[in-house]
Amino acid sequence: MGYLTSYSDPEYIESLQTISLPFLRNGTLRAFPVEGDSMPPYTDGTYIVGKYVESLDDLKIGKCYLFITKKGMTYKSFQNSSAKIINVITDNELYEPFTISRSEIIEVWELACSINTEELTNLKKDEFTAKDVYTLLKKEIEELKSSLNR
Repeated sequence: MGYLTSYSDPEYIESLQTISLPFLRNGTLRAFPVEGDSMPPYTDGTYIVGKYVESLDDLKIGKCYLFITKKGMTYKSFQNSSAKIINVITDNELYEPFTISRSEIIEVWELACSINTEELTNLKKDEFTAKDVYTLLKKEIEELKSSLNR
């Protein structure tokens, strides 16, 4: 929450810890801790390293972004947008897609990489597996085909 109240304070930004990642050199980069279960395989304790997005017009469909809004932070996949809203989706089918008002957006950070603080082999059994993702995608494709044939 400190970031939400201090993101525009140069002294606060200067006080943030730094790390050098040799494979990430260009642009403004920042790491944010993950909370929640809406974007598997990222779980609590993972850090999303984002590259600053200069303009909302630069968002790419299907890419993942960390949206810093007046209400908080949310890490989602960009779906599409209009003049007033951004539509985003999660990778966890338990959560519905939703919209973010453009006027609520403070900053946007595109996924550059992630840093896990736990071994991936320690994932809980109830989290998504490759098979779960395949099954979900197959179901969505079938639904799309069905809706196109109506």
